[in-house]
Amino acid sequence: MTLSRSPSTAEKAVRYLLLLLVLLLTVGPFLWQLSTSLKGPAEDVFARTPRFLPEELTLDNYAKVADTVPVWSYAANSLIVAGIAVLGNVVGATLAGYALARLRFRGARLALGLFVATLVLPGEVTIVSQYVTVRSLGLTDTLLGVALPGAIAMLNVLLMYTAFRAVPAELDAAALVDGANVWQRLWHIGLPSVRGMLSVVVIFTFIGAWDDFLWPLIVLNDPSRYTLTVGLQYLDGTFSANPRQIAAGTMIAFLPVVAVFAVLQRFFFKGVEEGAIKG
Repeated sequence: MTLSRSPSTAEKAVRYLLLLLVLLLTVGPFLWQLSTSLKGPAEDVFARTPRFLPEELTLDNYAKVADTVPVWSYAANSLIVAGIAVLGNVVGATLAGYALARLRFRGARLALGLFVATLVLPGEVTIVSQYVTVRSLGLTDTLLGVALPGAIAMLNVLLMYTAFRAVPAELDAAALVDGANVWQRLWHIGLPSVRGMLSVVVIFTFIGAWDDFLWPLIVLNDPSRYTLTVGLQYLDGTFSANPRQIAAGTMIAFLPVVAVFAVLQRFFFKGVEEGAIKG
């Protein structure tokens, strides 16, 4: 039995410096955008010596964003798309993952292999076929057409499959002896055991649907149906562009993601921990 030695002072210093560097690279741009969005019109955001703290703290840039583009209407459209995608993945990925993990049926291994194979293909490869499918269904220029391709993500199916596989099989066997059917086993045994992973699916799906830019830009033609990420492009005009308003629009688009993560963070870290230990 070997005892692990405690890190030296120099090693601790190097670790903290690396953590500080990572923190600066990840959080730094967000803090700079926040600072820019709060600066007044008299401040030069392109100064040779940039100032992080605003000299004239103001919220006028956020009001000007709402005056320039219908930001709340665009946010509502994004919320509808994200809601459809989250609902589709919560229901579809859960049912598919449970079926692959717990039910015995012909072709289960083939189906699982196909799910894994789809992860190899980048989204740009299938975007043309997705558009043709949405157009054939008559869903172009609709929010449903934007949300439909992401309603069930193959990665989420595999995440739920892994989570259900980690549930002890003895629990299902005991419930089966007691006369529980498939739906009862899913509701009373499966779902309570995978709430952490389900929150991971919700967060990733919401962020992906909320931040998506390319697919809504292709599907939507009517500006009144634009999602927030597409609609905010009007802040960067051809003849004028106010970096303060662009930063304010970026912060408006970022706040819902923070809110969702803040609500589900306890379950999120639980799901990540479960996946690291059991997976």
